Amino acid sequence: MNQIKCPICGKKCVKSGKTNAGSQRWLCKACKSSFTHKIDNNSKELKSFLEWLFGKDAQSTMPGEGRSFRRKTTKFWDIWAMPPKIESPEDVLFLDGIYLGRKACILICCDAKNVLGWYLCRYEHAGAWIALMKRIAEPRMVVSDGGTGFGKALKQIWPNAKHQRCIFHVFCQVKRYTTSRPNTMAGIELYSLAKDLLKVKNKNEGENWVKRFADWVKKYREFLSAMTIDEYGNKRPTHERVLKAERSLLRLIRENTLFTYLDDELIASFSTPSTNNRIEGGINSRLREMLRNHRGLSIERRIKAVFWWCYMHSPEPLSSSEILNIMPTDKSIARLYKKMNEKQRLEKSLSIWGDAIVWSDLHKVNKTFVDWD
Repeated sequence: MNQIKCPICGKKCVKSGKTNAGSQRWLCKACKSSFTHKIDNNSKELKSFLEWLFGKDAQSTMPGEGRSFRRKTTKFWDIWAMPPKIESPEDVLFLDGIYLGRKACILICCDAKNVLGWYLCRYEHAGAWIALMKRIAEPRMVVSDGGTGFGKALKQIWPNAKHQRCIFHVFCQVKRYTTSRPNTMAGIELYSLAKDLLKVKNKNEGENWVKRFADWVKKYREFLSAMTIDEYGNKRPTHERVLKAERSLLRLIRENTLFTYLDDELIASFSTPSTNNRIEGGINSRLREMLRNHRGLSIERRIKAVFWWCYMHSPEPLSSSEILNIMPTDKSIARLYKKMNEKQRLEKSLSIWGDAIVWSDLHKVNKTFVDWD
């Protein structure tokens, strides 16, 4: 049995009868304070909440058809599980975003084992990537699917990290433009080239692939330059979709992000991945499965569910009791914003008051000057 200690002085207490409600009363002989001790089940209830969230059980299958469970665990939906700061650098990091709605995207960064960071934004852009990346030590290599603004953020936050575009995403992008059954010979050959990207295993094969692509560009240069007039009388490329597929590959070759995984210096130090499968198959797929198992959650709860999953799969998550004491809640964030708004209003009022003083002084000077004149 755990010894009850006084909440005032911390000394050991002894039993001192019971209250009218039948609760045990405790007495501290040191400071003579009397109190009743309430058992804190929050840690146990948080574990139960997380087991349900990461599992497949529906609330309706729980005792009381889920009513007792909801009553005990609804408070945990107010908590925001925030990411840690990663100061030890890794060899390879994987970054990607998962959309939970039309205006809700969570950017995620992970290594081969753990989730290292996550950030909520409306859509992928440089500012959001910067906010995610600046809390994580710079790696030697980064694998991404080429989200909007990522290149700009990479140059600013991790300028020395080498960038590898996910080869599978590159193939899917070409396939989106050409389809799997192209109607033109140029489209058929380009689609075949994109498929061969997945088979490149060494530097010589990569150089041969670039040469084949250059030959394809020369062969169909006239074909791709063909123009047509649309219904509005404007000139447009006749084979616009094939042209977009070509330009997407050209951009990656010029940026030197297509075959980073074949770099001799990197290969000598660690295993270099060519795809983003670690985050797509290992994290995003499990997050989508969790949200499917608990479909019907509001967008805010879906976001917090992803936060909870990411935090519990971070390198060293805190214990349940520490999480409850440290992590911010809706109320604490609201209080913070209220203080910030009050500070801004105060600064604004002081600025207005300062302008009024200046205006008053100028008015007095002008009035004096007029009277003297």
